[in-house]
Amino acid sequence: MITIAAVLKGARQRLADSDTAALDAELLLCHVLGKSRSYLFSWPEQEIDELVEAQFEHLLARRVGGEPVAYLLGRREFYGHEFLVSRDTLIPRPDTELLVDVVLEKLPAEQPLRIADLGTGSGAIAISLGLARPAWQLLAVDYIVAVLDLVERNVGRLHVGNVRPLQSSWYSRLDGVFDAIVSNPPYIRADDVHLKRGDVRFEPRSALVSGADGLDDIRLIIHGAPARLRAGGLLALEHGYDQGAAVRELLQGAGFQSVQTRHDYGGNERVTFGFYGASDAQR
Repeated sequence: MITIAAVLKGARQRLADSDTAALDAELLLCHVLGKSRSYLFSWPEQEIDELVEAQFEHLLARRVGGEPVAYLLGRREFYGHEFLVSRDTLIPRPDTELLVDVVLEKLPAEQPLRIADLGTGSGAIAISLGLARPAWQLLAVDYIVAVLDLVERNVGRLHVGNVRPLQSSWYSRLDGVFDAIVSNPPYIRADDVHLKRGDVRFEPRSALVSGADGLDDIRLIIHGAPARLRAGGLLALEHGYDQGAAVRELLQGAGFQSVQTRHDYGGNERVTFGFYGASDAQR
C-alpha cells in the first residue's frame, strides 16, 4: 500500500519536464480516486489500493509521453463550465475565453439574436454564449459527425436549450442571416514548429493548420460573412499572436467597419472583430 503523498511525490518527479507537473499529477489522481483536489490535501497519508495505483500509473505513463491531461480525463473547464472533450476536437484554452468576452460585450443581452459558431469543436464557445445569454439562439457548426455528437452531449449535460448543432462545412448548409458569426478556426502555418511541441502534437491537425500562412480558413470565413450577416452584424475571430494586422486588413478589405483587435492574457493580439455594413451610430 502506498499513500497519496508518496504517489504524488513520485509523479511530480516523473513529470519534471512539465510546467504544470504538480497540477497534472493531482488531476490524474483525483480522476482515478473519484475525489476532489481538496481531498488530496486533507488526507495525504491515506493509503490507496493496488488497483487505483495501477490505473494512476497507466495515466501517468501516458502523460509522461506527452498526452494532454484534458484527453486523459476526457474533460476540460472553459468559461466556468466543464466540457467533455475528445481527440476529435481541440482542447478549449483560456485565451479563447476572450472571444466569448468580446461577443458578450458587443451584442445586446436581451434581444433574441441569431448567432453562428463556425468550427465549434467541443461547443465550448457556443454553449458558453448560450448559457450567458438565454435570449440568443446559437448554431454550433462543424462538419465532423463525431464532433457534433460531443456537442450534443455537452448541450445535454450543461442543460442549455438555445444551442443547436449543425453539420456544415463553414457556410455550406447555413440558412438565413445572423446577427453575429464567431469562430476559432484553424490558423497555424503548415510549417510552424509548434506543431511538434506540447499538446498540439495530439490534437487534430485539421483543426490547427490552415495553409502556408495560416490564414486560408480565416480568409474563407471573412469572404463569406457579408452574405450571412444582417446590417451591422458582428464577425469575431480568434487568430495567431502574429496575425492581428493581417486579419484587420482582411476585414477592412471586405467592408467591415470599427475593426479592432483585443489582446489575450499573455499580451498577444488574439481576437479581431468588426461590424458589417453599418456606421457606429447604427450599432
